[in-house]
Amino acid sequence: MSLGQVFLSEVLGTAILIVLGVGVVANVLLPKNGGFGGGPLMINIGWGFAVFSGVFAAYKSGAHLNPAVTLGMWASGADTYAKGVDITAASTLTYIAAQFVGGFIGAVVVWMAYKKQFDEHEDAPTNVFSTSATVRSPFWNVMTEVVGTFILVFTILVFAKTPSQAGPLNVAFLVVAIGVSLGGPTGYAINPARDLAPRLAHFLLPIPNKDDSNWSYAWVPVVGPVIGGLIAGFAANLYIG
Repeated sequence: MSLGQVFLSEVLGTAILIVLGVGVVANVLLPKNGGFGGGPLMINIGWGFAVFSGVFAAYKSGAHLNPAVTLGMWASGADTYAKGVDITAASTLTYIAAQFVGGFIGAVVVWMAYKKQFDEHEDAPTNVFSTSATVRSPFWNVMTEVVGTFILVFTILVFAKTPSQAGPLNVAFLVVAIGVSLGGPTGYAINPARDLAPRLAHFLLPIPNKDDSNWSYAWVPVVGPVIGGLIAGFAANLYIG
């Protein structure tokens, strides 16, 4: 594959991931929706199937959809990111750039789909795009993201070495499991592109009377997943060989 093909594949897959993932959050949190008040389990399941769909859409590039996965593969000592895509500085930057672009596009599409609900949100939160901590404690919030991302990336890397490999349904169930077990403290971003790109979209979009984009917290769902992904990659290298 050319790096241009990799870029388009990751943009498409990540955009679909965000449309369906952030979309379920909007459906649950914004009034005047059929899913309003559906609760965290509905959100967790929605994110699982969002990953399922995004992985299928981006299968040509290996469907990373997440800088933590890309960096984890690099740290694992793998030779390629996908069939025909060698691990180089250029390919690494291509994956990560595409994931952030796709995340931004996906967030804008969610806003378009829910524009009238955002316009009439009343007292509901408008920043459904990004995560936040229920109890603000930067060190421990980072640790939560590190743990969740480590489990995600390490398990994906191990899946890839099993006879069944890392099928989309396996990864979907993994994301739901992380959400229902570790999602409470920080909203389990476990993906820098999933959080930072939609947060930027929220900041730029013309949403009436919108909440603060919470930039003081924005580094947590970036730093935590990056650390977790790198540790998972190094651990997988030692475990798998």
